[in-house]
Amino acid sequence: MSGVTDPQLQHTLKKRHLSMIAIAGVIGAGLFVGSGAAIQETGPGVLVSYAAAGLVVVLVMRMLGEMAAAHPETGSFSAYADRAIGRWAGFTVGWLYAWFWIIVLGIEATAGAVIMNRWIPGVPQWGWALILMVVLTLTNIVSVKSFGEFEFWFASFKVAAIVIFLVVGVLAICGAMPGVDAPGLTNLTGHGGFFPNGGGAVFATILVVVFSFFGAEIATIAAGESANPTAAVSSAVKSVVWRILVFYIGSIAIVVTLLPWDDASVALSPYVAVIDNLGIPAAGNIMDVIVLTSVLSCLNSGLYTASRMLFSLSRRGDAPASLSSISASGVPRRAVLISTIVGFVTVGLNYLYPDTVFLFLVNSSGAIVLFVWLVISVSQLRMRRRLEASGTRLELKMWLFPYLTWLTIVAIVGLCIGMVVLPGTRSQMFLSLGLAAGVIAVGVYLNRHRSPAHGAPADDESSIAPTETVGIIDPR
Repeated sequence: MSGVTDPQLQHTLKKRHLSMIAIAGVIGAGLFVGSGAAIQETGPGVLVSYAAAGLVVVLVMRMLGEMAAAHPETGSFSAYADRAIGRWAGFTVGWLYAWFWIIVLGIEATAGAVIMNRWIPGVPQWGWALILMVVLTLTNIVSVKSFGEFEFWFASFKVAAIVIFLVVGVLAICGAMPGVDAPGLTNLTGHGGFFPNGGGAVFATILVVVFSFFGAEIATIAAGESANPTAAVSSAVKSVVWRILVFYIGSIAIVVTLLPWDDASVALSPYVAVIDNLGIPAAGNIMDVIVLTSVLSCLNSGLYTASRMLFSLSRRGDAPASLSSISASGVPRRAVLISTIVGFVTVGLNYLYPDTVFLFLVNSSGAIVLFVWLVISVSQLRMRRRLEASGTRLELKMWLFPYLTWLTIVAIVGLCIGMVVLPGTRSQMFLSLGLAAGVIAVGVYLNRHRSPAHGAPADDESSIAPTETVGIIDPR
């Protein structure tokens, strides 16, 4: 594998790429399929669950955007935690995040293979999983621009699909669809009320839906490879609010308004149920195409994200040095290939031991979302003061600092406690805590025994002040 002496990644991602990468991170298969279980659990009150979870995400992204706009790095929150909290924190959250996305590769490759096998049964599921992984590995290896283009079009398709769904849904609600009666408020209040299962179900559902928002932070990781990272990050973060309002809350509102929440078809696949109810033919096939696009998008971005985090860890001396090698086209190919190989292993475990080994791995990554958000919040709390002390002009600021930052930290801790209290999520939290504790122990040990050549993160303001060199910015 050829490398180049220039340590910088290529800055070829454009603003449109970053915007769509952020959108793709928010709109996933969890919205199209997983929302059915949330609706069944909570009823129309699920809108409150999505709104509450969305608010946490908006606040976390605002904090992350503040740091990323001031100091764009491919390591993103891992690099910020390194400086703001300690070397062990950056090490821990970086490895946990990479682990999360590698596990996701196994889940998404299998989901995509199931759809492809349904269309073309002549190729076995494992064959389709292999094909999908290989194709998207190639897009990540060729160049970061090819990754950006694929993600741009994947996201564009998802946005187009959900916009059409929103338009058609609004027309149906207003009684403007031929053969479809306007439902009024019947489905929102006529089946046990807006909160048919009580307020407790709303909180329990927050713990389910909050994970479907994970992925918006990928835009801040990709910012290190964009031509104008500050402007791109600012634009992507500012648009998080309307994306959540329109795509999630808007589309879920259409589902629970047009159909009874306790309808069996809603629990199975809410969007297919709505399309069927509107008399649109081939609803199942349409949704298969949309879900497959979401799966491919997740595979594409998962490979990218895991490889860039491993690359950043390597650059900081927290992963094997070989993973920081960059090809002539500006891609950390070894990091991509390592992520792919481990991803293939998880795909194999999914087929061989779906209910034992693979389930254990999935559960071990279940609470990583909350750990990452908590680290982002604490990092911003500490880094903001340093940036202001250094006289840095912040292009993007967290609202009502530090009050909303503290409120977000309390909310995330509350969600962690909720995962312990609820039987359905308790094992995930305990396994994730066990994994995190193990990684922290390794990080602390390595930091104490690190050779002087690796250095230590600078504590003065210069280590967090912005610099004109964009990409991997590391004072060590």
